[in-house]
Amino acid sequence: MTDKPILFISDLHLEPDRPDISQAFFNFLEKYASKAQALYILGDFFNVWLGDDHSSELSIQVAEKLTALSQAGVIIKLMHGNRDFLMGDKFAQACGAELIEEPYLLQAFNDTLLLMHGDVLCTRDHDYMSFRSMVRDPIWQQEFLNRPISDRIAFAAEARKQSQSMSSNKATDIMDVTPEAVSDIMQSHNVLTLIHGHTHRPAVHDLSKSAKRMVLGDWDNSAWYISWAPEQLALHEIENPGA
Repeated sequence: MTDKPILFISDLHLEPDRPDISQAFFNFLEKYASKAQALYILGDFFNVWLGDDHSSELSIQVAEKLTALSQAGVIIKLMHGNRDFLMGDKFAQACGAELIEEPYLLQAFNDTLLLMHGDVLCTRDHDYMSFRSMVRDPIWQQEFLNRPISDRIAFAAEARKQSQSMSSNKATDIMDVTPEAVSDIMQSHNVLTLIHGHTHRPAVHDLSKSAKRMVLGDWDNSAWYISWAPEQLALHEIENPGA
């Protein structure tokens, strides 16, 4: 096992209308990820993903950049988020990456971390949890992927519109993780450290003297990542990352 760091990112929400975030990601790959042993992308990598058969100039460019990183010897793992849950093995392979399921146990440096996107922990948001249950069903997904691209685009646009409308009327704590859900899953996997994204509330929460929950931030005016090396686990902010 090398002592090179393992890096974690999430919630980039890559899309053609935000070339600054794409550039920030490419800068991150060159400056940070190229020096790591592994890069874990914990969901909502893209702002929307309608199937591996719906490629774009951006997704092709991202795949090329990640392939180059993989060929340089960096391990790349992709996890689904609530925006890109239809990302499949075809795209992962095009990136030189592997899809992993949540919750994911990562063992390194004589320790174990629990990795998640985090949306499944928001159990108080009953509307979202019902929607999540529907769209994560394999039968629903296959039927959706069999529909024309135009239908998928229309569905995604309407779902996003409804989500924004409902979110504006919800208390902020409802859309955050439920403490009991966090405690339950950490205890069930016998871990002291959980890393997740989704909530866009970057922070390190000390749950006890030894247990902690580390939350990755979304990429916008800043970029966020967590680095893990021997005796070192830290959350980092990169200001003006696209420069």
